[in-house]
Amino acid sequence: MSVSTALSPSDLKRAVGLFADLLRRDQGAINRLNVYPVPDGDTGTNMALTMAAVVADVSVLDDEAPLAEVCRAVGHGALMGARGNSGVILAQMLRGLVSAFEHLTTVEAPAFIEGLRRADESARQAVERPVEGTILSVARAASAATVGLSRLVDVVHSARDAAREALAKTTHQLDVLARAGVVDSGGSGLVLWFEALCHVIAGDELPAPLPETGPSEAGVSPNESAGDQRYEVMFILDGADDLMGEFRAAWSLIGDSIVVVGSEGLYNCHIHTNDIGAAIEAALVVGRPSSIRVSDLSEQVLAHREPEVAAPVSNEVVPCAVVAVVAGAGVASLFTSLGCRALVEGGQSMNPSTADVVSAIGRSRAESVVVLANNPNVRLAVEQAVDLVEVPVAVVATTSPVQGLAAMLAYSSTRSHEENAAAMREAAEAVRPYELTRAVRSTSSAAGEIAPGDWIGVSGKEVVVVESTLESALLALVTRALDEGGELVTLVEGVDADPALSDRVRQVVGENYEGVDVEVHRGGQPVYAYLLGVE
Repeated sequence: MSVSTALSPSDLKRAVGLFADLLRRDQGAINRLNVYPVPDGDTGTNMALTMAAVVADVSVLDDEAPLAEVCRAVGHGALMGARGNSGVILAQMLRGLVSAFEHLTTVEAPAFIEGLRRADESARQAVERPVEGTILSVARAASAATVGLSRLVDVVHSARDAAREALAKTTHQLDVLARAGVVDSGGSGLVLWFEALCHVIAGDELPAPLPETGPSEAGVSPNESAGDQRYEVMFILDGADDLMGEFRAAWSLIGDSIVVVGSEGLYNCHIHTNDIGAAIEAALVVGRPSSIRVSDLSEQVLAHREPEVAAPVSNEVVPCAVVAVVAGAGVASLFTSLGCRALVEGGQSMNPSTADVVSAIGRSRAESVVVLANNPNVRLAVEQAVDLVEVPVAVVATTSPVQGLAAMLAYSSTRSHEENAAAMREAAEAVRPYELTRAVRSTSSAAGEIAPGDWIGVSGKEVVVVESTLESALLALVTRALDEGGELVTLVEGVDADPALSDRVRQVVGENYEGVDVEVHRGGQPVYAYLLGVE
């Protein structure tokens, strides 16, 4: 393959597509560089999803599209599709890079060097408190290494080599990385961008897949860190440019990991905070937020999903229907059997979009609708959908499928949505939900030290049980739950459940808790071996 002296529009499109492919291939390995006690989507997934949005915008261009159009597509796709802190920073780097190319027909060394400088500066300006030892350090090293070079091939090689070297140094730049024995996750993803460029410009071989190695002990990724903040809030903000300083100042009082990027009245905003309401209210003061996404950083788990799973819906229009967000084929069947008219499949970190919920409401064919969130992270998307449909909608903010199942028992298709919502909320609130999952990270909790492979029982946002075996963890969780009272235990078995163990729970409860019944359902949900409800 010949060496290119300039980057053409088609070269840029190829590099973007190849970068997206490399991120998709290595996202699991990049995720492993983050530290949480349960599985999570995190940096690799966020960067891969961000680049998927860029590719989607670029792919609709004609083969002969000029460089200016390709640059606009890259910038727009990055801004609108950015996911997570790392995705927003990556998006700002790409937007800074292509801003140096928009007036050109091809990109030679001087313009590419200027693009790298803008990428570095744009990313740092977007972050409220830049931290060394992160993706920012890798970007700065890559930019600095290219100053004064005259050939494009030398520029991309020097940038890649400097990025690799800077990435290796991140282990010793941050204590949290040194303790974990890993390099920065976001920086690992950024290096793949330079690998893609070297392949397109110089014909270099692509790197081997990243090894699936993980941290040796507890820590938190600087790029996706929860820190002392509980929630990640992201949205697109349509607001006046001259008010963005006021907006950033308001956010600086309520959180960290603040990234606000964009221009000309359109901004992608990201914050880690304990006050979701204040984060959104600050945006309402200066403009109109949309595409709002909220995730619980301390409970993020990875649950791969299809965008929607439709429950069978008859052609009959009913006075009131139920739409539920679920994960797992068995859970979906349970809701359908209880009269749910439409389902949206979603996991804890891969939450459904507002569009998914709107579509399900439309499929329900009802004069009014009740929506069961079944997960705290889904509530905002559901509430946004209420304003986008013509039929009246009531939201029942169930936090677990076991609460949702109890709510379904109180549903009647002949009642109004207000009447149903009141009855269903009361039924849901009578159920205390618990979850049992397996830890993949070392950390500390109120229930004791957690090691990878331990089974952990969760109540709300608190780890309440830590055990080395599934049996001991489930029995301890059931015991803890029933010690607080209850007459009915509902077990929903996930993909990792053991039916023999479910029978063991029936036996133990029967021997030790008079008058308490146990119901077992096959849910097939990912991540959680058991969902537990006590009422």
